[in-house]
Amino acid sequence: MTGESTAWMARSNQVFIGTYSRFPAVMVEGRGCVLRDVAGREYLDFLAGIAVCALGHCHPAVTRAICEQAGRLVHVSNLFHTVPQTELAELLVANSFADRVFFANSGAEANEAAIKLARKYSAAGRYEIISLAGSFHGRTLATVAATGQSKFHQGFEPLPAGFPHAPFGDLAALESMITPRTCAILCEPLQGESGVRPLVREYLVGIRELCDRYDLLLIFDEVQTGMGRTGTLFAYEQQGVVPDILTTAKALANGLPIGAMLTSEKIAAAFTPGSHASTFGGNPVAAAAAVATLRVLLADGFLAEVVAKGSYFAEQLNALAGRHPRYATGARGSGLLQALILTEAGISRGQEMVNRMFEQGVLINFAGNAVLRFVPPLVVSRAEIDACITALDRMLGGLSD
Repeated sequence: MTGESTAWMARSNQVFIGTYSRFPAVMVEGRGCVLRDVAGREYLDFLAGIAVCALGHCHPAVTRAICEQAGRLVHVSNLFHTVPQTELAELLVANSFADRVFFANSGAEANEAAIKLARKYSAAGRYEIISLAGSFHGRTLATVAATGQSKFHQGFEPLPAGFPHAPFGDLAALESMITPRTCAILCEPLQGESGVRPLVREYLVGIRELCDRYDLLLIFDEVQTGMGRTGTLFAYEQQGVVPDILTTAKALANGLPIGAMLTSEKIAAAFTPGSHASTFGGNPVAAAAAVATLRVLLADGFLAEVVAKGSYFAEQLNALAGRHPRYATGARGSGLLQALILTEAGISRGQEMVNRMFEQGVLINFAGNAVLRFVPPLVVSRAEIDACITALDRMLGGLSD
């Protein structure tokens, strides 16, 4: 580590509230799947800003859209129409089940909007939204309450009421929790933060049937799984299960802050002027970046290549687990949201593995206290996948008891 790196980190630590455990690096530049720090060291990025930079760092089309829009109009508020915001909404509606869109600044805000819309649409006295154990829906008080992981609740009690958590994968238990107060079921088609856990099609179909039977809304949180991450624009497309409300964010503008809530005409009508708002939601610069991002994602062959590279990556991870059975059992995931499932011996050293990979110049993370998670830019090459696997192989082979 250079003196310049140390100096910048010391300055940072003097002024920031300590909510993050940061890697010892000061990032200054990125291109494609490679980041460079202030000392000039390069890193192969299989974290992508936590599934945000779907097109990699500084994608030319996105950079051009940002610069051109910033030179014309940066902000006017949602009291006015803007061109990039309208173009973005049209693209999302044309490529999803939805008729209407609401823009926010993040996934948590999109989920807040979904929670408020579900309650406002539903009959008086129906306010409970059932989510799943292991889920993650955001850091605001309402989305923390909806999150089915107690570690995120600690110190913030009492949390807002109305968010029971059903056991993961147990449809009968979920049905038993439905009461006259229930208005919706909220879930991720694939849980990312709790260890890349897919919800199998039969389970999602069952949840859809419960919603239909009890007149509930089905909300899909696709903050992480949306925008091509699993090989289709939205993960729900692969399951044949259509939600009533969907949220997305993260990769929508390839690094600029934006979130979106999508829904039908009928449900959207519950929101009228003044019902809900976001000062910066759909900001012209972020919206222009999102339009450019979506056009790349929707280009012929792009998502098919995500599927192919995801399959290749999973095959390599499974082969890697076969070479290191003490620490790993195999892969799971969808598209380019993949995980290496760790054994008990591996779990006990999960963060150490992440740190050792960092030392080799490869960025990953430890998710759900269960897996090594890989969310590289969707433009990752097979050669870069091979480089990650080689580093993993070296790291696992170098662990000593």
